[in-house]
Amino acid sequence: MEVHALDDYYLAITLLITIGYQLFFFSIAFALKFDKLTDFAGGTNFVVLAIITLAFSGHHHARQIVVSLFIMLWGARLSGFLLFRILKTGKDDRFDDKRDKFFPFLGFWVFQMLWVWTVSLPVTILNSPKVTYYKQPDFGTGRDIAGIVIFALGFVMESVSDVQKYNFRSKPENKGKVCDVGLFVWTRHPNYFGEIIIQFSIFMIAVCPAAYGYVHDGAYSALYASILGPFFLTALLMFLSGLPLQERPGAKKRYESGNHWESYKMYTERTSILIPFPPQLYVRMPTILKRTVFLEFPMYVFDPAKHADQSIVRDREAEEARGSEHPSSKLSDQRQSSG
Repeated sequence: MEVHALDDYYLAITLLITIGYQLFFFSIAFALKFDKLTDFAGGTNFVVLAIITLAFSGHHHARQIVVSLFIMLWGARLSGFLLFRILKTGKDDRFDDKRDKFFPFLGFWVFQMLWVWTVSLPVTILNSPKVTYYKQPDFGTGRDIAGIVIFALGFVMESVSDVQKYNFRSKPENKGKVCDVGLFVWTRHPNYFGEIIIQFSIFMIAVCPAAYGYVHDGAYSALYASILGPFFLTALLMFLSGLPLQERPGAKKRYESGNHWESYKMYTERTSILIPFPPQLYVRMPTILKRTVFLEFPMYVFDPAKHADQSIVRDREAEEARGSEHPSSKLSDQRQSSG
């Protein structure tokens, strides 16, 4: 028998659980100045919400079980990998300017609460009494199958690319080099692309009762409205915390420091920013198509003349010029000074 908790869509109870869960880990992180639990708290929160809403629903239809397992699998893998990585690196540079400041640090955790609660919406609403009240379509519809295939593709892309990038950066000989191996040959951010299609695949399965006309009224609208979850995650990666923090800032840093800039520039010219595409074709793609269809918006593009600090570049080039003086000239200068 289902549990009715605060509202029939489980929106309030999942919000309260998320707030409490994140504040618990925030108190530890702030008190101990400890970075290692931040991403772990985010990923595992998805698992907690899926377990609770599925247990509360009292109707364990195959579709509910599948979408709940999918988001649990994704959340557990993501949190496990990020925990492993932070244990290896020791600290998270994102918090260097926030770790000792209560409200800025809390602000990150509040945003993480919003991220978890919103992205969980398709699973939360599918498991809610308002939806389970209605008869469900048998599992195995075209949308179900398509969702499973897309989830598998996205999960493999995100998981494999995380490992490929970690292994590449772990080798001392690759320090500073452009990661252009494996899936990174086809897209500069295969992990982001995988994460996005994972969330849309979960929505695709969860919305089946509405798509096939089995639920009505508020439940129908709520299931379709839960697309806010995958859209929110996509907007987050494309316009806030993902690509905007890596594309132009990363290129600027490489250009100013001279860190494999030319190879990085060629890599961006031949490799799609997000959507996987053969590099042999992408490099010949008209710029207008790259900036529109392939989502490489102007906000991501680095122009040295506009965005670089040229004084830093001049200082670096002057330092390199001094360091590259011919050894015989240096030796002659030393002999003259000693004479």
